[in-house]
Amino acid sequence: MKLTTWNVNSLKVRLPQVLQWLETNPVDVLCIQETKLTDDKFPQAEIEAAGYHVAYTGQKTYNGVAILSRHPMSDIQKNNPQFEDEQQRIIAATIQGMRIICAYVPNGQALDSDKFQYKLKWLESLKNWVGEELQRYPELALLGDYNIAPEDRDVHDPAAWEGMNLVSPEERAALLALLDLGLTDSFRQFDQPEKSYSWWDYRALGFRLNKGLRIDHILLSKPLALRCTACTIDRIPRKWEQPSDHAPVVATLS
Repeated sequence: MKLTTWNVNSLKVRLPQVLQWLETNPVDVLCIQETKLTDDKFPQAEIEAAGYHVAYTGQKTYNGVAILSRHPMSDIQKNNPQFEDEQQRIIAATIQGMRIICAYVPNGQALDSDKFQYKLKWLESLKNWVGEELQRYPELALLGDYNIAPEDRDVHDPAAWEGMNLVSPEERAALLALLDLGLTDSFRQFDQPEKSYSWWDYRALGFRLNKGLRIDHILLSKPLALRCTACTIDRIPRKWEQPSDHAPVVATLS
């Protein structure tokens, strides 16, 4: 079974790329972030025609998440029931006994901003809710754009990023708190090439010069981590015309 996360940065713009990628990479589950579509505009028919069940929650212009699955889904949950929030950032479903949570973590903007405090509160509530979900679903995967680079090796130039959001000690501590629930960063289960990133700024030749960050993650509960045989970042869609600034991350389970 293959589980994938991909921030598509507008599904309206990138639907052809998503469908093209799925045609050559028929993964079992694809969690997407930043759909940027209200539910009435979501391309459900096109996705179902490609052979996927779909669950989604969205809003105009910003945020929005969806789960695409080759298998039926049940117990669909929109948003964190413990955190009142108008922003559509979480959707969860049970697929073949696994609890799949798709999350788009707030960016945070700057360390001295209200948005950064919102991000920390959002992550704290996510941790509490996921902890409860783990009691109900021992097989759980938390996939998404975390907007956090866990370590300096996940940042192309740690010195240049020092003092900025996405890499701050507070954010990294919040991610570590999630891992401390008993989750594993699937990418780091395996030897990986140096300078492996999942996001590159559109500006200043970010992708061409590999000035990136690894901020898209697949965290697995222990039973799933034991079944994980590989985790990779597919850079190919980032080379396409008018791409998302993120690349898909794929975890393979036996």
